[in-house]
Amino acid sequence: MKLHQDPSQAALNTVTGYGPGYVEVNKVRHEESVIIAPEGDVLPWPVSRFDALDASHFEALRALDPEVVIFGSGARLRFAHPRLTTALTSRRIGVDSMDTQAACRTYNILMSEGRRVVLAVLIETEATE
Repeated sequence: MKLHQDPSQAALNTVTGYGPGYVEVNKVRHEESVIIAPEGDVLPWPVSRFDALDASHFEALRALDPEVVIFGSGARLRFAHPRLTTALTSRRIGVDSMDTQAACRTYNILMSEGRRVVLAVLIETEATE
């Protein structure tokens, strides 16, 4: 079977790869935490450790006007405490936590369906905040 890219989707930010310590968007590798929406720039997400997450990290996602936020928590599934995501959930914005691989796949599916989805990928590094 021959697959062809839909030209109407060409300008959308698509996760094209992922692995330990990186995520690739439109074939550009990112080795620090990022915020990905279907349109616009891939934005840095200023958090480098799961235990350093705070409410402001999730509150910043509201400006992108998502209907759902997917949180890629790293190599394993971890849930952000509900008090951290209140700025989103109180405005009826769904928040789903997944390991990064599942989060990237889910983002690509929702984005291709035209949903207002934002992917927040935590890439843990040794740097301190």
